[in-house]
Amino acid sequence: MELAYTAEEEEFRAGLRAWLAEVLPALPPRPDPLDWPARRAYDMGWQRRLYDAGYAGLNWPKDAGGQDVTPTQQLIFLEETEAAGAPYVGAGFVGLLHAGPTIAAEGSPEQRARWLPPILRGEQVWCQGFSEPDAGSDLAALRTRAVRDGDSYVVSGSKIWTSHAEVADWCELLVRTDPEAPRHAGISWLALPMDAPGVTVRPLRTLAGSREFAEVFLDEVRVPVANRVGAENDGWRVTMVTLSFERGTAFVGEVVACRRTLRLLAGRAKENGRWDDPVLRRRLGRLHAEFTALWRLIQWNVSEAAHARRRGGTGVPGPGGSVFKLRYSHARQELYDAAADVLGPGALDLDEEWTRERLSSLSYTIAAGTSQIQHNIVAERLLGLPKGR
Repeated sequence: MELAYTAEEEEFRAGLRAWLAEVLPALPPRPDPLDWPARRAYDMGWQRRLYDAGYAGLNWPKDAGGQDVTPTQQLIFLEETEAAGAPYVGAGFVGLLHAGPTIAAEGSPEQRARWLPPILRGEQVWCQGFSEPDAGSDLAALRTRAVRDGDSYVVSGSKIWTSHAEVADWCELLVRTDPEAPRHAGISWLALPMDAPGVTVRPLRTLAGSREFAEVFLDEVRVPVANRVGAENDGWRVTMVTLSFERGTAFVGEVVACRRTLRLLAGRAKENGRWDDPVLRRRLGRLHAEFTALWRLIQWNVSEAAHARRRGGTGVPGPGGSVFKLRYSHARQELYDAAADVLGPGALDLDEEWTRERLSSLSYTIAAGTSQIQHNIVAERLLGLPKGR
């Protein structure tokens, strides 16, 4: 991990700052946070601006359409865009942070050419079809079936907590292609077109009132075999690639945002008199140390993945991502609990962004693998402990 900035990296920062100063004032107003079609249009418009300016796919390999910048440049981009108040990936997060990197690592040349450019240009949104009503943390228990019929799979089943399904064009879908095989051995990873006949989307309202999740019902949906990423029945291994990206690098921008939130919280506390409470000051100080340590861990994880790719590897983050995900999930909840302390009675107002974020933070110890799952991964893959019975 390099902590000193090179002349090239400082030049990259200066160019990015100049571009942000020019483009951000020209952005349209942000849409209602509960209006996902409008948010999709806004988020994809921002992604197109990034693409046109050469800032899309900074950490993607060049043969996947990316820029293959240094880890430090990638982190500079996140720091500067957050500091400037620029939009984040929003509705594009599954395509840009999960499905796209998985296809870049595991897809055929034809699949890369088909799906990656539209993701980078902000033309297509992906959703994630992994969890099922009876297969959440125990993902290998999934029962959605895909039966081979010539050049297609006929898929039937259901998914839940499908992020951005109602505005998505494609879904990274896990299906069982061999019901007789051991649980982990009969799964395949498919790219499902969301407009295919037999796909029904039912949005779910969250505690905060948003509808970014949905149930998806699949009734004999035909998916071309050409849409399978990886070999048939090798989907569990491909899924681990997806989850490595999800846990290892997908939350990077959110840590930057949390550090900014912490600074804003300190400012709000000084304005409303809560700063006089020494207990609150210690609490915010400890959180500052926590997120600083998480940022250093991110730098290490991103650097490790990038250096591995340059040595001929895939660039898939290692199990260190589980260490990060485990601690970040709890730190985020602690941050927004502190925000409630600063807001006082205002913490009950759902129009307050920090209140909505506090409700959302409750899901982070479940999303992308529960904390219990992350404990197991750390114990087995990093500490070498035996698997539990």
